Amino acid sequence: MIVVMKVGSPEQEIARISEELNAWGLTPEKIVGKHKVVLGLVGETVDLDPLQLQEISPWIEQVLRVEQPFKRVSREYRHGEGSDIIVNTPNGPVHFGEQHPLSVVAGPCSVENEEMIIETARRVKAAGAQFLRGGAYKPRTSPYAFQGHGESALELLAAAREATGLGIVTEVMDTAELEVVAKFADIVQVGARNMQNFSLLKKVGAQDKPVLLKRGMAATIEDWLMAAEYILAAGNPNVILCERGIRTFDRQYARNTLDLSVIPVLRTLTHLPIMIDPSHGTGKAEYVPSMALAAIAAGTDSLMIEVHPNPKKALSDGPQSLTPDRFDSLMQELSVIGKAVKRWPQAAALV
Repeated sequence: MIVVMKVGSPEQEIARISEELNAWGLTPEKIVGKHKVVLGLVGETVDLDPLQLQEISPWIEQVLRVEQPFKRVSREYRHGEGSDIIVNTPNGPVHFGEQHPLSVVAGPCSVENEEMIIETARRVKAAGAQFLRGGAYKPRTSPYAFQGHGESALELLAAAREATGLGIVTEVMDTAELEVVAKFADIVQVGARNMQNFSLLKKVGAQDKPVLLKRGMAATIEDWLMAAEYILAAGNPNVILCERGIRTFDRQYARNTLDLSVIPVLRTLTHLPIMIDPSHGTGKAEYVPSMALAAIAAGTDSLMIEVHPNPKKALSDGPQSLTPDRFDSLMQELSVIGKAVKRWPQAAALV
C-alpha cells in the first residue's frame, strides 16, 4: 500500500503522518519522487481501508494498494516513477535509470592477469565505457573449468580502477565472500546461478553497494522480480536488473535466447533500471552487435559487453568476447541508435 502526498506537502506533516502510521504497527518508507513524496507502507495492510487512511491528513492525495506480489520492486510503489541509481566512480557519478543516458559495462569474463585487465580497462574506457566488468570468482558448469583467481583478482581490478577511473562490477558467489567483494566492487553482481540464493540476496540487501541482479537461466519475470524484492526488503533499494538470456529449446545456434521483450514488460512492472547482456545472451561474438543495437532501440538503460584482448586465448567465454578493436567500432555504431533515442552520453570518456 502506498500513500501519495500532495505537491508541496510540508515535511513536518509528512513526519507526523509517518509517526501516526508507526503507531498503527506499519513501517512507512519515504520515497521522494520528481514531483511528489510517496510513503510506502510495509506491514499488515490487507484489512486497512484506504479511505480511513486518507482521512489522517488533508495533505494526503490518495492511498493505493500495490496489487503485485513484489511490493517495493513494483512501479506502483514509486507512483509510476523510475529509480535513479547513482554509482560514484573515480571518474564521477554515473546514473542508471530511464531518464538518464545509457551506461556501458565492458570487460573480460574473468580476470586473468594484471597486464590483460589493465590493457582491457584502458581500451574500453577510451571507447566510452563507464564500468569495467571482470570475474574474480567464477561459477562454472564444470568443476574442472577455470574458477577465477579469487581475492588476488579483486586486487587487480582495483589496480585497473586506479589506472583508468572506471567503476568495477564483479560477482559475489557466496555470503562468505561478500565482505571482501563489496570492499573492491562499485557494483556487486549476483549471477544467474545465484538469482534464487535467498541467503545471499538477503546479505547483499543488507550492505549498501548497488547490486546487479542477473536473471536466472530458467527464471520467469516474476521469479526475477521476487528475487529483487528480497534485496529491497533487506534494505538496499539500489538494484539493477540484468537480462542475460534464458534457456529455451534451441541451443544449437546460440548459447541462450536473449529476451529483449523483457524491456517493455519490465518498464510497466518495475521502477528498477534495466541492463542487457548480449554476450551471454547469444554466446557468439558475431551476434553481440546486432543484439546490443536492438537493446538500445528497445529502451534498455545499460549494456554489459564482454571484451578480451585475445578471445581465442581467453580462460573463459572467449567465443562471446569482442576484441578491443571490434568494441571500438561497435560503440560508434551504438552511438547512432543511442542519439536517435536520446539516450547517448554527450561525450565519450577520454584516456
